[in-house]
Formats: sequence, structure tokens, C-alpha cells
Amino acid sequence: MIAMSIATALVLLAVVTQAGIVAVQRSFPPQGRMIEVDGATLHVVDIGPRDAGPPIVMLHGASSNLEVMRHPLGDLLAKQHRVILIDRPGHGWSTRARRQDSTPDIQARMIDEALGKLGIDRAVFVAHSWSGALGARLALDHASRVAGLVMLAPVTHPWRGGVGRYNEIIAMPVIGPLLAYTITLPLGYFVAESGARSVFLPQTMPDGFVKESATPLLLRPREFIANAYDLVTLKASVAEQAPRYGKIRVPVTIIAGEPDKTVKTDIHARPFAAAVPNAKLIVLPDLGHMVQNAVPDLVKTEIETMIGQVAAAQAAAD
Repeated sequence: MIAMSIATALVLLAVVTQAGIVAVQRSFPPQGRMIEVDGATLHVVDIGPRDAGPPIVMLHGASSNLEVMRHPLGDLLAKQHRVILIDRPGHGWSTRARRQDSTPDIQARMIDEALGKLGIDRAVFVAHSWSGALGARLALDHASRVAGLVMLAPVTHPWRGGVGRYNEIIAMPVIGPLLAYTITLPLGYFVAESGARSVFLPQTMPDGFVKESATPLLLRPREFIANAYDLVTLKASVAEQAPRYGKIRVPVTIIAGEPDKTVKTDIHARPFAAAVPNAKLIVLPDLGHMVQNAVPDLVKTEIETMIGQVAAAQAAAD
């Protein structure tokens, strides 16, 4: 009797989840174009003028999608620059061909291919949080594509501890998909806003952020699983690539906050700045994890300063 009750509850939750997927996807449809890469599809939003120097490619972190980089920073930059926003593989409206597409090296290769198909030779990359590792990997493995790198509260080095037991469980075979396709979406509706608020601390989360950032897309089972794989494989990836950071030759600017509890500046931003030859580090004493939301004008200024440096270097080379 108990087993039958559990089975019935799981079936009902699975039905609710499927209905929730339909509702979420109708509420947050794709806003850009789809580009086929390596058996997967990347969703890309291309905004701003085409003839304003090197384009800016924006890469979001974990538990999010390109809308997190679009509002307000991407929209602000697009008034004067071409801005390319990308849903990382498995996130937002991008797909991934394999479970292994969770690592920065594979995602860097996919993004490099997509930019080639867009006809973009070189760009300034802006990478937040998880994508700090991705931005660094692009600069290492696809240096000809990277004109400069702006890192916002980046993950760059291995750390003590894990990434949350629930991510580890969701990444497990069988039990992970079972939970993702039954309880994740219904439960997520109740905790999404409080979870987002905690990431902003000590800043206050803007009103309407969860909706404006299309955060409910994360609750879809296939994306929740993809996000979990991204997180559980990240430490090994940064441990493997960190010894190579001294080989990065492009200009790098890192902006991080002292009180950031999500990605600790002493473990990531400071060691990365010390390892990279041409790095500028800005650490603010009252800045949390959501750098692009908290200080968009500062980030814009630093990006435009880098674009100016890139243009000057190019002119000198010519």
C-alpha cells in the first residue's frame, strides 16, 4: 500500500512537472537565433550596432541563462557596442549533445565554433562566476578569438568542500533524473526567489529579477540536471587548468567583492590576478556576487577601457 501511494505521488508530480515545463517555456521563449555546434544547438542573442569595434561576448554563470547578463549590463553596452549573449550548453534554450559537455574546455570549443559561424574573429569576453573558468579556458585554448577578458566574481581555482549535496544527488544516475522529473520544478517555484536573494547579498535583489532573468527556466529537468553536472565537474576542471594561467597573454580585468560568499575572492580572483601576466584586479569592500547588477556602470567603463586598449594595440600593430 505504501509503495503504491509513493508511486502514485511520483506519477502526479511527473504530470505536474510536464505541465510546468510547458508553462515555463511559454512564459520565457527564445529571443535569438539557434546555431548548430558539435551535435548541439546554442541559443545566441545578437544586439547593438555592428560597426563599433570588437564585439562583446557575455557568458553567464551557473543556475542562470543569458538574460542574467542582458539586464542591465548587456542592454547598457548595446547602446554603443555589438553584444553577443550566449546561453551556455544545456542552459536557457541551448542544448548539449552529451553529459560530458559540462566542462569549460568542451564549452569553450563549442562557443568558439559558434562565434566562427557568426563571422566574429576576435571579441572581448565578459564572464561571470562559473564562466570565469570558461573565459580562462577560451583565453588558453582559443587565444586568437579572445581580444580581452573581463571576469566578474570568477571561479578559477579549486576550493575546499563541494557544491551542495543536492547537486551531487541530481548528477547521480537514475536517482537524479527521477528527482529532477518529479519534485524539482514544483519545489523550485517556492524556493527560487529566496535562493536568488541570497546570491545578491549584501546587495538587495532588484524587484522582478526572477522573472526578468527567466530564472524559472532552470527548473526544467534537463536544465537542472545540466546545471548539476556543470557544478560537480568544475573543481576538477579548474584544478587541471589553473597551472596554465601564466600562459594567458590577453589583457584581463577582474572585478570581485570582498564579502562575496558564493565565490570567495581570496580563493579565486586574487590568485588568478597573481598568475596572469597582464591582469588588473579590482576588489570592492561592499560588493556581493552579482557584480553585473550591482555596479553595471563600473563594469561598462572597464570593458570600454579594455576595448580602447585593444584598438590601440591593433593600430600599433598595423
